[in-house]
Amino acid sequence: MKASMQLKKKILASVITASVAAAAMTPSAFAQSAIATLRGKAAPGATVTAFNPQTGLSRKATAGADGTYVINGLPPATYQVDAGPGTQQNVTLTVASTATLNLAAPASAAPADASAATAMEGVTVSATTLNEVRTPEVAKTISLHQIQTIPQVSRNFLEFADTVPGMVFSVDDKGHTSLRGGAQNNSSVNVFIDGVGQKSYVKEGGVSGQVNSQGNPFPQLAIGEYKVITSNYKAEYDQVSSAAITAETKSGTNEFHGETFYTYTSDKYRSRTAAEEDGDKARSFEKEYGFALGGPIIKDQMHFFVTFEQKKFDTPVTVSPGDGAPLDSINYLPASVRAQLGPSNLPFDEKLYFGKIDWELTDRDRIEISTQVRRETQADNIGAGTARSASIETENHDTRGTFRWQHSGEWFFNEFKASYENSSNDPLPVNYGNGFHYVWRPNNDTEIVKVGSADALATQVKGQEGPMISDDFTFNDLTWHGDHIVKMGWKYKEVTLHAQDAQNVNPQFFYNVGTDGVEPLPYKAQFANPVPGLNPVSETNSKQYGAYIQDDWSVNDHLTLNLGVRWDKEKTPSYLDWVTPQNVIDGFNSLDPNAQDLFPGQTYAQTLAKGGINYQDYVSNGHNRHAQNQWAPRLGFSYDLFADEEHVIHGGAGRSYDRNLYDYLQLEQTKSALPNQEILFNIPGRSCTVGPNTNCVEWNPAYLNGIENLQALVAGSNKGQEVDMLNNDLKAPYSDQFSIGMANKLGDWNTDATITRVLSYDGFAFTLGNRYPDGSFFQGGSQPWGNGIPGFGSMIIGNNGIRTRSTQVLLSADKPYTRESGWSANFAYTYTRAKQNRDIGEHYSFDEATINDYPFITSNAASKHRFVATGSIDGPWGFSFSAKLTLATPLPWNGNYGYGAIFPDGSQNIPSAYTPPGSKFLVGGKIWGYRDLDVQATKDFPIGEGDMTKFYIRFDILNVFNWKNFSQYTTNFGANGIPSNASDPVVFNKTGNIQFVPRTARFTAGFKF
Repeated sequence: MKASMQLKKKILASVITASVAAAAMTPSAFAQSAIATLRGKAAPGATVTAFNPQTGLSRKATAGADGTYVINGLPPATYQVDAGPGTQQNVTLTVASTATLNLAAPASAAPADASAATAMEGVTVSATTLNEVRTPEVAKTISLHQIQTIPQVSRNFLEFADTVPGMVFSVDDKGHTSLRGGAQNNSSVNVFIDGVGQKSYVKEGGVSGQVNSQGNPFPQLAIGEYKVITSNYKAEYDQVSSAAITAETKSGTNEFHGETFYTYTSDKYRSRTAAEEDGDKARSFEKEYGFALGGPIIKDQMHFFVTFEQKKFDTPVTVSPGDGAPLDSINYLPASVRAQLGPSNLPFDEKLYFGKIDWELTDRDRIEISTQVRRETQADNIGAGTARSASIETENHDTRGTFRWQHSGEWFFNEFKASYENSSNDPLPVNYGNGFHYVWRPNNDTEIVKVGSADALATQVKGQEGPMISDDFTFNDLTWHGDHIVKMGWKYKEVTLHAQDAQNVNPQFFYNVGTDGVEPLPYKAQFANPVPGLNPVSETNSKQYGAYIQDDWSVNDHLTLNLGVRWDKEKTPSYLDWVTPQNVIDGFNSLDPNAQDLFPGQTYAQTLAKGGINYQDYVSNGHNRHAQNQWAPRLGFSYDLFADEEHVIHGGAGRSYDRNLYDYLQLEQTKSALPNQEILFNIPGRSCTVGPNTNCVEWNPAYLNGIENLQALVAGSNKGQEVDMLNNDLKAPYSDQFSIGMANKLGDWNTDATITRVLSYDGFAFTLGNRYPDGSFFQGGSQPWGNGIPGFGSMIIGNNGIRTRSTQVLLSADKPYTRESGWSANFAYTYTRAKQNRDIGEHYSFDEATINDYPFITSNAASKHRFVATGSIDGPWGFSFSAKLTLATPLPWNGNYGYGAIFPDGSQNIPSAYTPPGSKFLVGGKIWGYRDLDVQATKDFPIGEGDMTKFYIRFDILNVFNWKNFSQYTTNFGANGIPSNASDPVVFNKTGNIQFVPRTARFTAGFKF
């Protein structure tokens, strides 16, 4: 090698020392790369060249004395690789992979499937796809062929991750899409595009802008391929505790290529939903269209790629009773309210833009500049428990720019990235005025439906904006008891987070409904009440730091070890520097008015202490909160039994940290500045104690005539004001991941069988801090909602404590598509056994005294059995066909069992899980909760020679058999906690909403050149 080993070791030691010192002085987090690495053996001293004839990119390395070579920093594409005369091979490298290619004369067969390479639309030469098999990662690559052929309900490229064991892509009853890994929530996922994380820091969803959205995070035409890593990712991956997705975008080539498409469907081409069986269909339609264009600016040096996609939807949805309300409860509603139930729709409009320029500055330097823009508007909050009149309209915007510079040395590779992002999610009410909630009193005031206007908490303004820089340095060739590829890097991100949790609009009135009808007067009201002098918008300049080092150590031809550790730290000033208002502290130290009869002189702090709560744990003085150092080791191995990459045992263990969402951290400030207060009305049947120290008043019809009349009831006081307080020692959520499995190559098939164990900790939850004077949380089935902080309302405290435990068996068999065979197939089966102490999507946990009091119950995050099969085949006369079958057992219901009963601890409900009966499929009983078969057929009309220029038409049928995948539950709990139906206490609501879509035909026409 050109550089001596002694020099390399000195440089490595120096860089490690500098990295550690830099981490100690200016903490740093990391960007992930989607580029590929090619390694193997050739003749000692040979020059190994990888050349992409489509773009002119060329990279070289010199084989060492033992013949080992490494070429890093290769964009996924097809390359001509040679190490001298007679050694050339055409190979395709996949995204974020390390592939092995041994070069000798004559050329040897490569250990993978021959297939056509993929770029804008492919190349005409045959190449061998090199699959990464010596890795501890539990991962799978989604190819461009899969993206282009598998039926899909929307142009969300993440939908194809559903074909990977352990992953679930969902379309809920409102058309919202989400991606979840294992039994954790979707916020724990992170998606990296061209090595840059798309993480949402403020709201849920994992990907910025993806919470409660029908939209796509990125134009599908711009995605070349992507890799799904479900667990045991390497140390370079950050801000993720379940699945990591790393995608590479398309680039232009030396030839101009482009594509345009138009997709359409409407209510004429779909079956009725369950709610439409006895009436008319709700108006609905879907339009999707766009184009892509790429080509040279300077041949072999500079290229461009641009794309645009737009989608316009009117998604059908059903306004039905909320979960937990019996179906017959609607019979007791006023006629005007009952008329708002039934079929409705959700208008949606999204525009996506992407542009990219790549420049081969030298034969060792590559520069990429790209930008992406997302603009969408959608109606939302219509469906179970909410009528259209109480809906919202959300403006969802995301803009990002990225600069990437890659430099390849003889024995090292460096990648520098800089990016800037600006993302906002702003829901606003469709109507302004009073909102009306109708609740079913026999079931603990369960919401039946709300009408009128969305409440103040639905009117939010939240977002993130700021720059990021990162650098990743790789030593390509180090030798010590084997070969090492050592990668290390740093990232610094400074992002401004802002949140307004409510607006001063739309008071809400609550009416009881029972078997004797609707009570004529509301029993309570909730409303916003701004505090003079305080800002209802919380804004903070969050600083994110991290550092990692990763060693991929090939001990010999059989054993590879993957050893890594990363460190992360995030400083959020609005949490760290928060100062608890003095009047709140005074409230704790004042007398508890409800305790004086039994415990004269007892303060509220003493009441809380009896209940096991030290209020000082939540009082911040601006100096007693500290950012957490997150150390995460990652260990993995792979053992190639016969050193031929055909039978590889793999496994690993590692820790991965996510982060706390700013949506929760900001509530201390925004709830103080614009609290949502509650007033009870002393009415017949819902009496309360009227007095200066309570939030109970006599009813007056004037309260319906403007929010200012309600605010006057609490003028000059904090009566009824909720106080949100966060623990001074909050930690970031994390997971510990363990796996063992075996990958095999059997002819044209790649198979894998893996067992994973994932334990997640420190999920965030709010609980009720109030306690009765004796310190208890339950008394006679009631909770101390009326015993809040003196002079205020309830004390809501935020703590770590949500945990999940899951064991999964992941089985897959994959036959990749090749032009020679003309077909592909993929089978993915997941068995899940998971428990959790709280619904992973529910961060307000008021059923128990603390989050640690919740029992572990069967998780509602993952089906016990899930099977996904896809296949494609080339037909005659330019036809191609594909299909996708998805089967899953029902998701368990998580809720409270025991309405009407009083248990020994004084509680009225016990958190429980029940699995409803499902439906049949071919064999077995009613075991399936989700069934779907989708098919598509495409006909190409080539123009001229070859198939690069062509028109095409495509016909998709989604949910061919019109299976009803119900998404809402109905409980059959009777009096005193005894189920009315002991065998099926929970069933699906078969007149409510469904997941996915009814049987739908979609038509697409397009042109490619």
